[in-house]
Amino acid sequence: MHTHDNEPAEFLIENIHLLPRGKVLDIAMGDGRNAIYMASMGFNVEGVDISEDAVNAANEHAKMAGVHIVTKVADLEDNYPIEKNTYDVIICFHYLQRSLMGQIKDALKSGGIIVYETFTVDQAQFGKPRNPDHLLKYNELLEYFRDFRCLRYREGILPGPTAVAGIVAEKI
Repeated sequence: MHTHDNEPAEFLIENIHLLPRGKVLDIAMGDGRNAIYMASMGFNVEGVDISEDAVNAANEHAKMAGVHIVTKVADLEDNYPIEKNTYDVIICFHYLQRSLMGQIKDALKSGGIIVYETFTVDQAQFGKPRNPDHLLKYNELLEYFRDFRCLRYREGILPGPTAVAGIVAEKI
């Protein structure tokens, strides 16, 4: 699970074969490592992040990798509108904003897939984040997507150590 800065998330690589080709939204994309990986695999990728520096880095890395991604600097907590019924895949790593969950579900097309992995409450003992607002409770991620078809789910403490929950689920 220990990812180097420019390497895509292992959980994404492991499950890429499950994802329908098409339009992807990377929520809180950071410096774009996952967005760039998906673009290089032939997906049509949009990414959004609050940090202008991160988005600039993502654009720079994409250029170096020879792929095209569409990026936006935006504050997701400021009533950010995610277009309904638009995306084939939505990915989100190491970011938790509970108020976005409904929008994420609405933004996926029928048959679309969510790939979501972030920290659980157990992470607090290992370091950041420690704020409970940013940490999933046990089974919480599974609960959010209980009306989806769950394709993959894992939750626990991984080498690092790091405490995460990850889900791949299809909108039905």
